[in-house]
Amino acid sequence: MNQHSTTAVQSASAQVSQKPARISVARGDGIGPEIMEASLRVLEAAGAKLEIEEVELGEKLFHAGHSAGIAPEGWESLRRTRVVFKAPITTPQGGGVKSLNVTLRKSFGLFANVRPCVAYAPAVATRHPGMDVVIVRENEEDLYAGIEHRQTDEVVQCLKLITRPGCERIVRYAFEYARANGRRKVTCFAKDNIMKLTDGLFRRVFDEIGAEYPEIEKEYMIVDIGAARLADTPEHFDVVVTPNLYGDILSDIAAQITGSVGLGASANIGTECAMFEAIHGSAPDIAGQGVANPSGLLLAGVMMLVHLGQGDVAKRVHNAWLRTIEDGVHTCDIADPERTKRKVGTREFADAVIARLGQEPQHLPPVDYAEHAAVPVRQAQQREPQQRELVGIDVFACHAGAVEPLVELLKQGEGDMLELLMVTNRGVKVWPGGLPETFCTDHWRCRFQPREGTAVDPAALIALLGRLHQVGVDVIKTENLYTFDGEPGYSLGQGQ
Repeated sequence: MNQHSTTAVQSASAQVSQKPARISVARGDGIGPEIMEASLRVLEAAGAKLEIEEVELGEKLFHAGHSAGIAPEGWESLRRTRVVFKAPITTPQGGGVKSLNVTLRKSFGLFANVRPCVAYAPAVATRHPGMDVVIVRENEEDLYAGIEHRQTDEVVQCLKLITRPGCERIVRYAFEYARANGRRKVTCFAKDNIMKLTDGLFRRVFDEIGAEYPEIEKEYMIVDIGAARLADTPEHFDVVVTPNLYGDILSDIAAQITGSVGLGASANIGTECAMFEAIHGSAPDIAGQGVANPSGLLLAGVMMLVHLGQGDVAKRVHNAWLRTIEDGVHTCDIADPERTKRKVGTREFADAVIARLGQEPQHLPPVDYAEHAAVPVRQAQQREPQQRELVGIDVFACHAGAVEPLVELLKQGEGDMLELLMVTNRGVKVWPGGLPETFCTDHWRCRFQPREGTAVDPAALIALLGRLHQVGVDVIKTENLYTFDGEPGYSLGQGQ
């Protein structure tokens, strides 16, 4: 396996062409304009064929009243080019604004976030010189759907949404990426021992799709021990695929232990569009000082060139960059008395890379993107719907105080068809058979299911809610309970 070749990220739609590729360039906030200017100079000097549309994104537009940080003309540019090269932006603190990255990923269907995390020892100090890991993170769903509600004085909730099509797309992309890039193993991180339905679905899809790639080793790890092993022995891993939140955390950890988050690059890939960016923020504290490291954004530019079918230019840029850091030309964030021969600023670092175009590193492995095929981006398979049957309802109630008075009210509302089966608080069963030591809030899940010999229909559930209202139960939310081909589509609850 060719170390450092892992930044090859290509979509199935990438076409090798002599015509300039039209891209949207967002110079961003903070250090963004400085590192974008440096990166574009290097790409141009290397012979990149790019037709640039400048697009305004970020802080200025947030303050102008665009809650997503992008104006209508920005959307038009992105829809024309379908490729975005983006510097970091600053999102104002407080309510009323949305994450621009999340908005772009969801709006353009950028379901795969790909972050190569490579150690560049001995050029850059690291405890893990053999590290060469690619994190493939699902990019659109999970807790990052951002669906939150305050339900009582004491409780707020965030919905974790995991879909089978979303799992299938990201897992298959991870295996296709591994196959295209000569990777030997794909590891899945999730937490299916606790979240048996959501993370359990992700793992099942991993097992199903992994069986279609017999030449690639498959591995599953619970995310907590997996994260510990990634931080301790990253050389154990090759490609990691994981849901959105875990992937966000893990990819930053992995980038940091390579030696510097400032070297991290990211690709966001969809079936129609792609976005390339550094993984670090806008660093307003050093903006305008000319000291920022442009490497993360420059390496994102390398990923973009490969995606655009300009692998020869990507090879020239990446090898020149490797030679530069190998020669000890470093910005302050990676400067080290034992390794740095010349400490430079943003512009000087770009000049050093340009001066080495056409050269290859002498100690670090050189890259050659011509060896890599495009990574197919496949849609999820159409599946026959399962037989869904309504079998009950979870009623969430607001009630301050002990569970016993609430149970008395709930039982008054049961009726002839439905009976109260259990009450939980924060996922712990507190009736029947609860423990007095269990800490409870004012947020209760109350499960009703049909009495023996009866069936349930939506009308029965509506009638139940009416009776509960009449007896004084403060209902704040409901969740219908279904089976799918006879299997429960809901958590059974502690003690069942």
